[in-house]
Amino acid sequence: MGFVTKCKFGQLLGFWLEGYGWGILLCCSSDRVHRAAGGSLSGLFLQSVILVVVFCIDALVDESVILVHLCSVTKAGSMAEPKSEHTKYKDPKQPLNIRIRDLMNRMTLAEKIGQMIQIEKANATHEKLRDYAFGSILSTGGSVPRNEDSARGLGQHGESVSARDPELVKRIGVATALEVRATGIPYAFAPCIALELLAFLMRLHHALRYADPRWGRCYESYSEDHKIVQAMSEMVIGLQGENPNRKGVPYVGGKDKVLACAKHFVGDGGTVKGIYENSTVTDWHTLLSIHMPAYYNSIINGVGTIMVSYSSWNGVKMHANRDLVTKFLKDTLKFRGFVISHYQAIDKITTPVLANYTYSVEKGILVGIDMGSSLFYIMAISNYTDFIDIVTSLVEKNIVPMSRIDDAVKRILRVKFVMGLFENPLADFSLARRDFAREAVRKSLVLLKNGNNGESPLLPLPRNAESILVAGSHANNLGLQCGGWTITWQGMSGNKLTTGTTILDAIKAAVSSNTQVVYEENPDGNFAKSKNFDYAIVVVGEPPYAEFHGDNLNLTIPKPGPDTITNVCGSVKCVVVLISGRPLVIEPYLPSIHALVAAWLPGSEGKGVTDVLFGDYGFTGKLSQTWLKNVNQLPMNFGDPHYDPLFPFNFGLTTNPM
Repeated sequence: MGFVTKCKFGQLLGFWLEGYGWGILLCCSSDRVHRAAGGSLSGLFLQSVILVVVFCIDALVDESVILVHLCSVTKAGSMAEPKSEHTKYKDPKQPLNIRIRDLMNRMTLAEKIGQMIQIEKANATHEKLRDYAFGSILSTGGSVPRNEDSARGLGQHGESVSARDPELVKRIGVATALEVRATGIPYAFAPCIALELLAFLMRLHHALRYADPRWGRCYESYSEDHKIVQAMSEMVIGLQGENPNRKGVPYVGGKDKVLACAKHFVGDGGTVKGIYENSTVTDWHTLLSIHMPAYYNSIINGVGTIMVSYSSWNGVKMHANRDLVTKFLKDTLKFRGFVISHYQAIDKITTPVLANYTYSVEKGILVGIDMGSSLFYIMAISNYTDFIDIVTSLVEKNIVPMSRIDDAVKRILRVKFVMGLFENPLADFSLARRDFAREAVRKSLVLLKNGNNGESPLLPLPRNAESILVAGSHANNLGLQCGGWTITWQGMSGNKLTTGTTILDAIKAAVSSNTQVVYEENPDGNFAKSKNFDYAIVVVGEPPYAEFHGDNLNLTIPKPGPDTITNVCGSVKCVVVLISGRPLVIEPYLPSIHALVAAWLPGSEGKGVTDVLFGDYGFTGKLSQTWLKNVNQLPMNFGDPHYDPLFPFNFGLTTNPM
């Protein structure tokens, strides 16, 4: 099995990925035909801190274009091509700018516009790729890599930062890059370097940062502390590699690395009331000193792409803000990669959406957006020809200067050349080990309570108990452990999405062979009392969600979680393991809980949880965000005069290994 692709100048072969749910194919670099054959053409599933799901393209196109379910290839060749001293863009020994210039000089306006378009996979027929020279193909949700059994199931952003270890985050990036590249996808829309904030006030020139866990993307961020978020931009180096020669320019260090994308520029975690796509209301100094540092660090670390936010700054939509996108990001910070739009965000420049498509296209390009998932996605569905006609007309009328088109294409090609896709467009397999994901989980757990007043600590748990009760909706469910962006946009429930270890199975593996483990998802109090259990482990939390679907004004534990806690913990000594993307209201149940662990969204490696519960390793994690008592306290941030949390920022109890 294999695939063949034949495209025009300025295009590249390879898979691209929106780190949270999309797969993208970059078409080939010339009229060559690339053929891949042999081996098991399968992919790996990845659920990681910054890349929760890998989707490859899932479409079968004409024989001269693409055969999909191709997530990886083991052997590649190409048809002979006449050598020419003039085709400098194909020569990797040539300086980068000469290669870019040589290729651009060969491209027509239509081919340059094609570089700025992602056609949706369902429409990616041979004829369209041939006739329109599209630069990339977007594969939306539902295209799932198969045979993912060797992939790590790493947790989400918020989990990894609890370890307070930038080096660990870098290693997570390295592991992520290896597995993503093995699927044939060389681009991850990650890391998310938003801050978990609500609003900003200036008091005596001191910016008070207000955390708001009601935001649906809370778990995608690293922290409410901009210094922590800035430090965690080391993820870029893990994903792309570290440039040994020069800082501040796009760099991807080989076939085992992937292109990174810092997002969402800028301030999306600080919107009013934590509402998705709302406005961040703050002054320039606060935007610069609180929200911007992580972008500066990412650029210094060589990030190749930056994604613009749906949100607004003081009422001006980011996708319509040339001062920030071009004048500051490109001109002041000297960002040399390409700027990509958020999904369908260009269409939202007008109200209502698509009220004036010509204006939206014009505005988006002039603002400085080079490529993306709206300016390009909307054409992918039906009216990509309208986009081509509109841009062509805007250029011919000099409304959009040719220099702006050339700038966008130069940036896109620079990144493609740096990625090595002209030389190595096809993927290598990389077998993964799950032990690293397990390490990341155990370092990220935060112990919030360990024993009631006057009682000895409950943790670590004894392995040789006579009988123990395991309860809760999340104890035996990989999908709930992984959270949103897993296989599908909103995640899924159940144990069939990937291989891994549920917390229940991990408990059974951890205890003595003589210990009876009884699992009852939602037992009543009489059941818990009557069985004389030595102790109970209750695993409850949130359902999977992503983006605005996760906006939550009350932050309560979903039913039947509260009943499970009350019934079990009121009858037997219990440890509650909370699976969530953010702090939830737990105070009403805290008196009956003997030990409380914030496990965040740990991914597929449940043994990382039991490693610490049973004392193979000690608890070391610290809160990267304030844990509220109730939502009436919001907004609230450490350093605030009315700061009165249930557990403060940076809190975390420790235990010693047994």
